[in-house]
Amino acid sequence: MHIPQPLRLWAALLAVLLALPVLAPAPAQAQLKLRFTDGVIEPMPFALPQFVGDGGKVAADITALVAQDLVNTGLFREIPASAHISRLDSFDAPVRFEDWRAVNAQALITGAVSAQGGRLVVKFRLFDVFAGQQLGEGLQFVGTTQSWRRMAHKVADAVYARITGESGYFDTRIVFVSETGPKNQRAKRLAVADYDGANLQYLTDSRSLVLAPRFSPAGDRILYTSYESGFPQIVLMDVASGARRGLGQLPGEMTFAPRFAPDGRTVVFSASQGGNTDLYRLDTATGQTSRLTSAPSIETAPSFSPDGSQITFESDRTGASQIYIMSAAGGEPQRISQGRGRYGTPVWSPRGDLIAFTKQLDGRFHIGVMRTDGSEERLLTASFLDEGPTWAPNGRVIMFTRESAGPAGTPGMFTVDITGRNPPRMVQVQGGASDPAWSPLLP
Repeated sequence: MHIPQPLRLWAALLAVLLALPVLAPAPAQAQLKLRFTDGVIEPMPFALPQFVGDGGKVAADITALVAQDLVNTGLFREIPASAHISRLDSFDAPVRFEDWRAVNAQALITGAVSAQGGRLVVKFRLFDVFAGQQLGEGLQFVGTTQSWRRMAHKVADAVYARITGESGYFDTRIVFVSETGPKNQRAKRLAVADYDGANLQYLTDSRSLVLAPRFSPAGDRILYTSYESGFPQIVLMDVASGARRGLGQLPGEMTFAPRFAPDGRTVVFSASQGGNTDLYRLDTATGQTSRLTSAPSIETAPSFSPDGSQITFESDRTGASQIYIMSAAGGEPQRISQGRGRYGTPVWSPRGDLIAFTKQLDGRFHIGVMRTDGSEERLLTASFLDEGPTWAPNGRVIMFTRESAGPAGTPGMFTVDITGRNPPRMVQVQGGASDPAWSPLLP
């Protein structure tokens, strides 16, 4: 696919955003080229006229959701419809680029929706306003009227990918622990929802405690810790059927904190016996289990590197909880966290370049990131209680749990981008929510 030079330049500069101190758009005549200032990167202004066609309210809803997805990234700013000069009456109408330049739109998204007999067809085109040309070929998505939200997320993913050069993350789901009731007697059950909190579904009842749900690499299975038997045990659930089975039931041991390897077959988890907690790995096909650590300390919260060759985890072997890395086959671990405070819940980025973590320092909790050698540590949030990061599949955004102080404090899920320049955004779900895990992009 040929991409015009101005947008290629914008995408290239955005890709190295973390390495740059500050970015902001140049004046309109610069055609999407960016210049450095002492401020922050300014969101790219885009115009999104309502999609045309016979979709009616569905067309309006899809248009609004595409805009919401893009704006919520912090990388884009929508130019309100009231400022539009041109009015598009058909999908194939010629674009008057001068009208969109006049309102300072750098990107223009046009689309059409057809809804007949329950069948939904959504197509869109993306234009580089300054270059006066279409960016890539138009795309079309086909589904049902009930799946209109997914269609909108797919459009937003395609737009995001074409402009930034990264894959999107809108057509995804999250699994989390739904919490209801008073703080000292909360009922907890597993739930799944779209990444933005819509289409909420419950996977378990609230009769037993559940913790730490994690998606498989394909998104078709979920690992979690269940207290149904009275003590923690790992359970594997098939998302489509709801079928469940126990995993890693070592004699006389409590098992918890499971996570899949990238191969979708191997699982790493913690097992505790006699006050000592170590890491184990399990082949889900054969049931074969091997011990990875053997130290008089607590090793937990393991997470594989994207290539499956290494594991990061937390351990208190030096007295306070710190982050370590070791071979996925076991061996001597290397401590990578070196700052003040206590570190926990490390999670490897899908890109492989960063590890997200929870940090407790001076009475505050933070979500942070560091390089895989422990360098360039940056704290992205600060709160009474922030914990449990999970990565969007493109490695650009982190979701985590935040809980406010006080007896009535209810946990919620928030997102923050890895620059930390945008304030965290709350994911809107009914009731309390904690311990989210992000799915891969849906097929």
